[in-house]
Amino acid sequence: MFTCLKKRDIKISMVLLMMLCTSTYATATVPGAAVKEEVKVSNDLEHPQDPYAWLEDVEGKKALDWVRSENAISTKVLEASPDFTSIKTKLRAILDSKERIPGVRKHGKYYYNYWRDDKNVRGLWRRTTLEEYKKEKPEWETVLDLDKLAASEKENWVWKQVQVLYHDYDRALVELSRGGADAGVVREFDLTKKEFVKDGFILPEAKSDVAWRDRNSLLVGTDFGPGSMTDSGYPRIVKEWKRGTPITEAKTLFEGKKADVGASGYVVHDHGQTYEMVTNHPTFFTEDTYLRRDGKLVSIDKPADAVVLTYGKNLLLRLRSAWTVEGKTYKAGTLLAEDFEAFLKGERKFDVLFEPTERKSLDTVGDTKNYLILTELDNVNSRPYLLSQKNGVWERAKMEVPAFGSVSVDGIDSDESDAVFVTITNFLTPSSLYLGTAGQPKLELLKQLPAFFKTDGLEIQQFDAKSKDGTRVPYFMVARKGLKLDGSNPTLLYSYGGFEHSLLPRYDSIVGSAWLERGGVYVLANIRGGGEFGPSWHNAARKENRQRAYDDFIAVAEDLTTRKVTSPKHLGIDGRSNGGLLMGVMLTQRPELFGAVHCGSPLLDMRRYSHLLAGASWMDEYGDPDKGDQWAYISKYSPYQNVRKDKTYPPILITTSTRDDRVHPGHARKMAALLKEQGHKVLYYENIEGGHGAASNNEQVSFMQALAYTFLWSKLK
Repeated sequence: MFTCLKKRDIKISMVLLMMLCTSTYATATVPGAAVKEEVKVSNDLEHPQDPYAWLEDVEGKKALDWVRSENAISTKVLEASPDFTSIKTKLRAILDSKERIPGVRKHGKYYYNYWRDDKNVRGLWRRTTLEEYKKEKPEWETVLDLDKLAASEKENWVWKQVQVLYHDYDRALVELSRGGADAGVVREFDLTKKEFVKDGFILPEAKSDVAWRDRNSLLVGTDFGPGSMTDSGYPRIVKEWKRGTPITEAKTLFEGKKADVGASGYVVHDHGQTYEMVTNHPTFFTEDTYLRRDGKLVSIDKPADAVVLTYGKNLLLRLRSAWTVEGKTYKAGTLLAEDFEAFLKGERKFDVLFEPTERKSLDTVGDTKNYLILTELDNVNSRPYLLSQKNGVWERAKMEVPAFGSVSVDGIDSDESDAVFVTITNFLTPSSLYLGTAGQPKLELLKQLPAFFKTDGLEIQQFDAKSKDGTRVPYFMVARKGLKLDGSNPTLLYSYGGFEHSLLPRYDSIVGSAWLERGGVYVLANIRGGGEFGPSWHNAARKENRQRAYDDFIAVAEDLTTRKVTSPKHLGIDGRSNGGLLMGVMLTQRPELFGAVHCGSPLLDMRRYSHLLAGASWMDEYGDPDKGDQWAYISKYSPYQNVRKDKTYPPILITTSTRDDRVHPGHARKMAALLKEQGHKVLYYENIEGGHGAASNNEQVSFMQALAYTFLWSKLK
């Protein structure tokens, strides 16, 4: 991945999201990628010889023959439904719509955008000016055409990300992947000539972390050869690589341990200050942070799980656990600020910029030239604030926002101006993009999504369910006004519950078109494990407390039934990645509560997860199954080890991708095979490419989504 273009991305979201006009929730993922490994046999206590270990051979002929056979069965069943073609056609039209809001990022005088539609299947990287962007139909200049590139190079290129050289803005590091995998190829690109730089910086396919140091040098973490990657498949070594020299001569700046999650180097250009940093993650939620100064790495003395941010001359610390320093205790979730130089000299006189309450947490941190932007969550609804520092004193002002919904405020060019993009959205209001100036109330509407689905007669409500231990668990419900509470409403319950990732109200054209418009009820549950109420909400369901997340989800399901919104035969559930694990747990723990399950890109064999691809990096979330005391609690919920022949399970659709090099497709394959062997109702579909998002272009996205919604609607209506 790339770290730091101009500012370090300071939103604490450990989850990578693919954002078009489609569902944020549908693509929430556990992070990371890793290398392919040989098949190993499980040492599970109940299945000492895993009969389906051969399905972990990702591209093995026998395994892929099984995949193709299962795909044929599933597509035959689901495509035969009268709903399938209509759902797919409508979803494809939404994904290809020219009326989507093209998200842009400013580099120099240009505003850049990556765009896919029916004519640009792989996509265009393009740019325009602000004057043009304001127009209803801007003129775009194509910078890189991925379809033409893929055809000329005979590669299945999928866009990943880009990093533009700060200040000069005439060079970029472009990362592309084959078939949507996390591992990518990095190539230097000339933004003036609009072509790749001959003899420029190039990194072969790997899970790399790259940042511009200056025009002629990079900070690089990549696969330098045997032993250079962690057990999780991330770089453990950070080097400085100078132009015109082979990477074998790059200077080593830092070496982490093989058991660490990974290390990276980045440069922050911030209000006239430049900070060259190296970060190493011993575990997923801890990081050692170093400032490179005068050729040496200076360790920043902080709690292991605190995140280091900057704002001009200020050091910011975002706390994930309570911290007592010089006799004062700061709560988990607090944001602290202090002069960076004073901090390095040992001073600990912090300003508290944010302190959480029981139902209020800090979501994102951003900035403009004169303001720090804090977006807080108040009972899972966005509340942005502007902070300014005058004569050493911080002042705070509130921005007015809708009662229900999500608001993001992003500085456009924080070194130059107070200009901001403001995006406002909720479940029923098409996302709107405004241009404004921080500190001024006037907003100029730039773009707005069309209504991709009918919202007449629909309303948003928020409820609480009481979990097993008495904890109040909020959930949003979108349904028709005056909904008849007779238990007959087809209802889809979605959640994630992991990695401190928050699920917020957002206009979701896929859910709206494929579910709400058809008369279904949609429910979004903010269970523990997420970040809706800060680190404490997340930590409450980590490791040995993981069951709490599942108890929360069960409580929401039972509350929906108790209120007669729905009943088990009409209640379906949906989750992807870590949410796919949630689906597997619900299937095996409380099958009587649900009428259908869609389980996407899931973790399911928790006995083996830490040995598969990026799994080792998630032990800070789930625990280490190779340690007896930790396997003792993991084994109680691990879906693959808890499938029983004598139980009755609701029908389940399991989907994944062969090219998913983050969550191993063996999880999904083995679970489907075991369920099928025992005579349970299971359909399985695996996209042969597509990465962890399970699809790499709009055709694949619409097809995969149509499979899922056709399945769910057919079982629950």
